[in-house]
Amino acid sequence: MSTGQEHTVKAFDQDIGQLRALISQMGGLAEQAIEDAMLALSRGDAELANEVRLKDKQIDAIEAELEKLVVRVIALRAPMADDLREVIAALKIAAVIERIGDYAKNIAKRVPLIHAEGEDRIEVVSILPSMGQLAADMVHDVLDAFSARDAEAAVRICARDNALDDFYDSIFRTLVTFMVENSKTISQVAHLLFVAKNLERIGDHATNVAEMVYFAATGEYMAERETGTAGTN
Repeated sequence: MSTGQEHTVKAFDQDIGQLRALISQMGGLAEQAIEDAMLALSRGDAELANEVRLKDKQIDAIEAELEKLVVRVIALRAPMADDLREVIAALKIAAVIERIGDYAKNIAKRVPLIHAEGEDRIEVVSILPSMGQLAADMVHDVLDAFSARDAEAAVRICARDNALDDFYDSIFRTLVTFMVENSKTISQVAHLLFVAKNLERIGDHATNVAEMVYFAATGEYMAERETGTAGTN
C-alpha cells in the first residue's frame, strides 16, 4: 500500500471513529434524558423536568455536527460497501436518537401537569419508571451493539421490545380502568397514557436502530419479528 493510500485509510478510520463517538455522545444524552424524565415524574420534580427540556438542544447540536461530518466523509473519502453502510447507518441512527430525545423531552413536559396541585397521586406513577428503565436500557445496549458492530446483540435487543409492548399494554389497561372508576382523574390519566406511549415509542426506535446495526454489520436485513400487543391500543 502506498503512503498516500495509507494516509487515506488512516484519515477514514479517524472519521469513522469520530462518527461513532458522536453517536455515543448523543446516545448517552438521550439515555440520561429518559432516566431524568422518569425520575422527575416519580418525584414530581418540575426543575429536573425543565433541565431535560433544555438539554435536548445538546442532542440536536450533536446531530447537526454529525450530519456535516457524514457529508464530508462521503464527499472526500467516497466510502464503498461495508464502510458506506456504516456511514449511512450512523446518519440514520443519529436521526433516531434525536427523536428519542424528543420523546424524553415530551415526557418531561407532562411532569408539572401530572403533579398539578390538588390532584391525588395515581399508583401507576410508581410503575412507569420501571418501564422507563427498560426503554433506557434498550437505548444503551443498542448503541453498544452499534459500537461493536454486534449483529447478534442487535437481534436480542429487538426481541426485548415485545416485553416493553406488553408493559405498555398492561399500564394502558390499568389506567383506563382507573379512569372509568374515577372520572375526576381523566386529565391526569390522559397525561400518564401519553408518557407510557412515548416510552413504548422509544422502544420501537431502539429496535429501528438495532435493525440498522444488523444491516451495517452483515449487509442483510433482519428477519421480521412478531410484535407485541401495544399496537392494538
